[in-house]
Amino acid sequence: MSLKFATALAALVAGAPLASAAPVAVANSVFVEREVSIGNGSSARVLEPARSLRRGDRLVYIVSWRAPRAKGEHLTITNPLPRTIAYERSGGGNEDLSVDGGRSWGKLDGLRIRDGSVWRYATPEDVTHIRWKVPPQLAVAGSGRLTWSGIVR
Repeated sequence: MSLKFATALAALVAGAPLASAAPVAVANSVFVEREVSIGNGSSARVLEPARSLRRGDRLVYIVSWRAPRAKGEHLTITNPLPRTIAYERSGGGNEDLSVDGGRSWGKLDGLRIRDGSVWRYATPEDVTHIRWKVPPQLAVAGSGRLTWSGIVR
């Protein structure tokens, strides 16, 4: 296992959950999307547990959370992205993104970053953190899953 891969996995497993007052357990599972031959010149895409990564690999993350059931409270889950992974998209589209280390949040099309002496619109490669706000009607279930995908730089 390469040092970059081990560092990336350590950062993912240490995803920083944020919640109101109750402790929240968060676990990240990382899968690599691979194309495999199924015969007759056909192929299929499969997900394999991430054991080794190569530049350009497409990754799928499943963020599982468990929290005490609390009525009327929303839940916030935040995941930092390793520098070796470029954000691609989130499964639900209800996420907020940060391109400045978690200091400010918004939708990708509304985020801007300073590039030298000029400001430009942020791109998926600029994303540093993903944050989901789980609404009270879903948080009351006590557990759930969120997904997002990325590409190895």
